Amino acid sequence: MKRSVFSSARRAARRPADNAASEENSAFELRQVGVQRQGRWILRDINWRVPSGSCCAIVGPNGSGKSTLARLLCGQLWPTTGELRLWGAPRGDLEPLRRQVRLVQAGGPLEVDGELSCRQVILSGFFGTLALYDRPSPPMRRRADELLEQVGLFAMAGQTYATLSNGERLRCLLARALAQRPRLLLLDEPTAGLDLPGRERVLATIQRLAGQADAPCILLITHHLEELPPAVKHVLLLRAGGAIAAGAIDHVLTSRHLSDAYGCRVQIHQRHGRRYLSVHPRAWQQMLTNPR
Repeated sequence: MKRSVFSSARRAARRPADNAASEENSAFELRQVGVQRQGRWILRDINWRVPSGSCCAIVGPNGSGKSTLARLLCGQLWPTTGELRLWGAPRGDLEPLRRQVRLVQAGGPLEVDGELSCRQVILSGFFGTLALYDRPSPPMRRRADELLEQVGLFAMAGQTYATLSNGERLRCLLARALAQRPRLLLLDEPTAGLDLPGRERVLATIQRLAGQADAPCILLITHHLEELPPAVKHVLLLRAGGAIAAGAIDHVLTSRHLSDAYGCRVQIHQRHGRRYLSVHPRAWQQMLTNPR
């Protein structure tokens, strides 16, 4: 892989992206954002603007900075350099806005009470607790039933969370995150560890949610292109903490950019609005003899 290709792509990615999205209707914007920890830059010079209500994704190999960027957006970290804006708000106004951001992680560090029913897990989202200590109101119960329908779990409303499959748990947590109608929904590797039917049900759920008139901005984080539903229109492609490209999906997810990101020659294929990557077996020996 020629170094000049990566360098030119990175320089292009450093320019402000998605200029069609004005600051007023942006869900979030990153301006020259960098994160340094213990003398090492985990992220650097990230520029990306995403419209409100859109479906977008951060894509890149392991260690590229995807989860760190998610932690910035949900308020767990603060940039070392640069500026993060949510809905056009500058730094001093971010704290109340971060309450409108929800992060869903499969097998995250905090787990809800496994003895709760599926419906009760969703109801706990109104109170921000891992168990259900308060009495939900009738409107909360109606909203929970609406969400059970949306994620395809209404028939399992009374089943305990501990007995759900991994894919069902993820959809239950997704509904829980939507209880208070967030404006930004972060999904960190939502299909990790799922089999094919489980993965496709999660993606179908995301596709359905993204098509609703009152949908939040949905941000997926993944290193597998086949985990992107057709609703994704804006992408940030990372490698080693830097941006290869950012903007419209057709501009970002090219064979050239993805080969730079993953450090091996890949081809991208499109079918039915989905994207897939392939590496020819003839390249395997070179990958083993020249590891990244």
